[in-house]
Amino acid sequence: MEETPDGWQRLSVRTVLVTALVMGGVGVGAGVPATLGLANGRPLWVAIGWVLAGAVLVIVGGTAADYVRWRRTRYRIGAERAELHTGLLLVKRRSLARERIRSVDLTANVMLRLLGLVKVRIGTGESTGGGESTLELDPVTREEGERLRRELLARAAPGEPGAHREGELATLDLRWIRYAPVSFVAPALGGAAVGGLMQVSEWFGAQGKLINWVGDRFQDTSVVWIVVSLVVGACVTGAVGALGLWVEMWWNYRLEREPGGTLRVRRGLFTTRSISIEERRLRGVELVEPLGVRTLGAARVDAVATGLAEDESSRNADHKTLLPAAPRAVAESVAADVLRVASSPTSTARLAPHPRAARARRLRWAFAAALPPVLVLAVLGVLLTDVLLYVAGACVVVLLPLAYYLAADAYRSLGHAISGDYLVARSGTVRRTTVALQRGGVIGWTVKQSVFQRRAGLITLTATTAAGAGAYSVHDAGQPEGLRFAADAVPGVLGPFLERGE
Repeated sequence: MEETPDGWQRLSVRTVLVTALVMGGVGVGAGVPATLGLANGRPLWVAIGWVLAGAVLVIVGGTAADYVRWRRTRYRIGAERAELHTGLLLVKRRSLARERIRSVDLTANVMLRLLGLVKVRIGTGESTGGGESTLELDPVTREEGERLRRELLARAAPGEPGAHREGELATLDLRWIRYAPVSFVAPALGGAAVGGLMQVSEWFGAQGKLINWVGDRFQDTSVVWIVVSLVVGACVTGAVGALGLWVEMWWNYRLEREPGGTLRVRRGLFTTRSISIEERRLRGVELVEPLGVRTLGAARVDAVATGLAEDESSRNADHKTLLPAAPRAVAESVAADVLRVASSPTSTARLAPHPRAARARRLRWAFAAALPPVLVLAVLGVLLTDVLLYVAGACVVVLLPLAYYLAADAYRSLGHAISGDYLVARSGTVRRTTVALQRGGVIGWTVKQSVFQRRAGLITLTATTAAGAGAYSVHDAGQPEGLRFAADAVPGVLGPFLERGE
């Protein structure tokens, strides 16, 4: 690592080689379809010559630009500040006070790993916008990255002693992969695969042949079964893709508590990630249970910590995830270890049920969402074809019971409680969340009441905090009980604004 007498250091010079290889890959990826396009009506050798010339220009230009960036970029870790200078025409000089640094995360894709490099992201945990609260060193050697992480986080105050172990808190269990196909990622990947196949076939002028081939396979099949078969095929493809994505994201997963009070998550197959969260930034945990995962008795654990909204989550929502979808008992145990308590508040709190009026509101919302498609199909069926009437009837049979189930489940999921130093709130059905938020981390309450809530005697309470999403709500609680809950959870914040009767 090149270092000047005044302590300034350069990034690894191997970044130039990384850029050259990446540009080479871009040239090859773009060169193949470009060659096929140029060869239409021209000699093949002419097309290849033009493509090679363009590829050389791209590789040389990209590599030269990165060499200039490397020459003009330097950083220094001083006793009080971490500094970064970069830029040619527009010079940027940024520095962070070391006492305000809260995270040092390391990331390395396949190319960086082969060359022994990592990208280092240093953050203060502040939501300033524009990335002004972070420094990126892209890249440095793996040894330098680990040294920076240890050095910059070594001054963190130790966590409070507790009954839970230091070191390793959780490791990968390959049985957890069974939760990947039932996540919301699977259908999205299936749809993306279908769209990608159609796009690639269009590039090669074979989209019509592909459609005709699919039509020939279903020549004697009814429209309903064609739709069902295509949906099932897309779902199977999406499930396979979700399995692959899960392996890439969570391979070699490990959650550990390091000396000095830092939680560290390491994971990744091709792109490795090391994410650090200081425990003094932690304000609680959130158990996330998407419908498919919850059906199998599993949950995910996310951190509720200051600075995540801008520093990590805006780029990758999974940066706040401490534990992937795992059996509920494992998730509760990890949450307790993270919070340094005997048992997680999300499992021990006795949640207060909400009034029946909250159930009625959810039923109205569900049926209001389910009925319009049925009515539109029925009207079109009367005007156009009887087939749409049968589709409308099928929607009635499927959508209305589904709407009732989801509404009833959403009502059953509602609840709130005070458990020791934490307030607990649960809501949602398609994505049910249970948050345990430190009462000392709540800086204010927002009380909302619509006209319909006022008639039903309900309110929505939102706890404002500097951590996580910034606000966590207790939806449709009874007005008197909800106000008492807010006043008791954080004494002195809401109390002066309440009128208490006898």
